[in-house]
Amino acid sequence: MSARCQVLGTVPGFGHSISHSHVRTKRRWSPNIQRKHYWVPSLGRKVTLRVSAQGIKTIDRKGIDVVVAAILARGERV
Repeated sequence: MSARCQVLGTVPGFGHSISHSHVRTKRRWSPNIQRKHYWVPSLGRKVTLRVSAQGIKTIDRKGIDVVVAAILARGERV
């Protein structure tokens, strides 16, 4: 399962870890993905979303109905 936020589309970032001796090794920064259950009044049911911590804040700000409508408009399954 990919580390991708369904609300914001956040994906892992890639780069290098740099040691004290300046040796560079590949590393990856994963977003803080969590599985959250929300009640969506417009659908009349609960939905489970894979969202990042920033995505949870976005849902709190905009509301779950607006966010789910945007996800459905993109053609994603909820």
